[in-house]
Parts: sequence; C-alpha cells; structure tokens
Amino acid sequence: MRVDLLTREYPPHVYGGAGVHVAGLTAVLRELVDVRVHSFDEPVAEPGTYGYGVPGGLAGANAALATMGVDLAIVDGIGRDAADGGTDLVHSHTWYANLAGHLAALLYDVPHVLTAHSLEPLRPWKAEQLGGGYALSSWVERTAYEAADAVIAVSGGMREDILRSYPAVDPDRVHVVHNGIDLDGWQRPTSDEGLARARRAVQDLGIDPDRPAVVFVGRITRQKGLPYLLRAVETLPTDVQVVLCAGAPDTPEILAEVTGLVDELRTRRSGVVWIDRMLPRDELVAVLAHGTVFACPSVYEPLGIVNLEAMAVGLPVVGTATGGIPEVVVDGVTGLLVPIDQVQDGTGTPVDPDAFVADLGAALADAVSDVGRAAHWGAAARRRVEDHFSWHAIGERTLEVYRGVLQG
Repeated sequence: MRVDLLTREYPPHVYGGAGVHVAGLTAVLRELVDVRVHSFDEPVAEPGTYGYGVPGGLAGANAALATMGVDLAIVDGIGRDAADGGTDLVHSHTWYANLAGHLAALLYDVPHVLTAHSLEPLRPWKAEQLGGGYALSSWVERTAYEAADAVIAVSGGMREDILRSYPAVDPDRVHVVHNGIDLDGWQRPTSDEGLARARRAVQDLGIDPDRPAVVFVGRITRQKGLPYLLRAVETLPTDVQVVLCAGAPDTPEILAEVTGLVDELRTRRSGVVWIDRMLPRDELVAVLAHGTVFACPSVYEPLGIVNLEAMAVGLPVVGTATGGIPEVVVDGVTGLLVPIDQVQDGTGTPVDPDAFVADLGAALADAVSDVGRAAHWGAAARRRVEDHFSWHAIGERTLEVYRGVLQG
C-alpha cells in the first residue's frame, strides 16, 4: 500500500500540533507501508518527502490564495511520483492541505482520508488574519469534509464538533483516532548528567529551578486562552513562577494584548518568564521537567498535543473542560479540569469570563499548593500517555481506517 500524506507543516517547519502529529504518524506508518509526504516550504532532505513553495505568480497574494496554489502543485507532485504505479490513498491534514487531498482524489481516482485538527467554523477570529481569505479556507474545508471517504477526528469531542459543523457528513465516515506522543522523546531526565544539563538550560532561560512553576506552551492565538491565564495567575502565591513558552501571534492585536498583560503582571510579581520563540525539544523538556503544573486554558482544543507532551514528562495538567481535553486529563488523577460555560457562536468565549478566570486561578492555586500531590498526579499522567497515546497504537488505528476505505 502506498499512502501520500499531505500537510502544511513538516519538520523542520513545525509550529503547531498538526505538524507534530504528521511527523509522529509518518515515522510509525513508514514501518508498515510505503509513505510519501508532500508538505509546504522547501524540499526536505528525507527520502520520500517533497516540499512545495508558493508558485511565483502568487507571491504576495492573499494567504488563502497562496495556499491553494501550493495545493495545486502538491496534486501535480503526487502524479509525478508514480514510478511504482501511483498512490493508493491520500491523507490530508488541516484545511491548508485539504484542497490538495480533494483534488488528488478526483484526479487520480483514489480515496481521500482527512484528519481534523481544528475546524474553521470554530475559529471565526481567523477572519482577523485572512480577511476574505477566511471565506476561501472555510469553503475548502467544507468541500473536502463533505466529499472525503473518511474523516479522522482526534477526539470524541472533535467528532461531535465535525458533525455539528458539517451535518451533511455521514457519521459512519467519521472515526476517532487520538493524537499520539513520542514516549522516548518526551520524558524527564533521570541521570545526574541529564539533570544537571536540564538545570543549566532552564537557568539560561531565566527560570529559577528551585521555585514552583506554572508552565504554558502554545501559540498566541484566541483559541489558546492565554489572556485568561494571565489574569488567573494574579491569585497565585508570590513564590510561584509563571513560565510562558508563547510565540507566533495570530495578529498584532492579540500580541499587543498579551504584551500588555505580561508587562502589568510583572509590576506586581517576580518570576514571570516569557520565552517568545519555539524551543528545541531538549530545552522544552527541561522547562517541563522543572515545572510544577502545566496550564492549558484553551477555549477551543480538539485534543491538545501539548498536554500529552507535558504529561509524558510527568507534569499534571490544569486544563479547560472543553473539546478533547477531558479525554486526556482525568480530573483529580492526572490534574484538574476547569469548568466552562461557552457562548455558542463558534468563538468558545466564556459566557462569564470573570467566573472562568476565577475558576482557573483557583484550580492552579490548588494544584501548586501541594507539591507532593502534584508529583503524584504527574506520575499518573505519564502512565496514562504510555497506556493510551503511544504512536504505534495510533498508527495501527489509522491503518484500520485506510483498510476500511480501500475495501469499500
């Protein structure tokens, strides 16, 4: 079986959970079937992997139009790599590559499987980024979902969102396959040398390794809920650090909002560390290993790979009880879930933002109040990802979906 994976992100160009997912899935699937990867950006020096830039005539065009241009090049590339008779199935990830998957299925008469990492109707703030391009991205996504032979949702909550957003999609074609985690790559150091190296790494980042810390990792986007977190941590004990690994802002407006909140927070407490770049994995593991609790204040989160990464390093998670987060975090066992009542307009905005901020702050304060209990929850979190979210298990479940559509 030959499978062509189509994706916006692929190492070294990874900035979100979808890229992490595709990299992990590719590695395990290549042990089982013939996999070709077609990604945006320049070609990658990896056998069976191809990169595509924006066509010259679309340089400077609306971002959505430029994306569609790359998709057309990917469709052509799939056909050019046909010395073995061509692909048996195409599998696209995110709206960026959904059009390529849809057109490839039509052109080459093969099944199209897509994985839902997020949904355009549930991210209306993207209109701030794309302007009229948001209408194009929404059209691409709807067209692909309604025509796909199978849709993979990364959580049960995501499956419900898909069927609610796209009622024309046959429920029998929507399958739940969770995100996976590289268990070997995400674990806290245990050797004396590894511990010393991790301690130096966090000190170089401005983090005090001897103070308790709440850690956030994520893009600066409305769905990640960072402004709510920055308001919630006001109530934490003054000895608790706040470590923000946050970059890639969606818009200048949300960057300005977050910058203002961080600056204001720093006038009232020490230990507010903002790292505005993507850290290499070894440094991020060091940061997580020196944390007390991981915060996931998202108002929209199909599953949350960052939660799996933190849990794999042995960190409990305080997360919003929305989307797929409750399928990862077991309340009172691997962390705490924060209740939220959300406006039903696609934004995920809390009905009562002040109540959500207060509940989030109370849960974080509770989690950091007992370091021994937090460590116990963290150990349970590691066991949970080992038992339920290994990439080999995810790869096998994905292959079951492939076999199902190929057998008709």
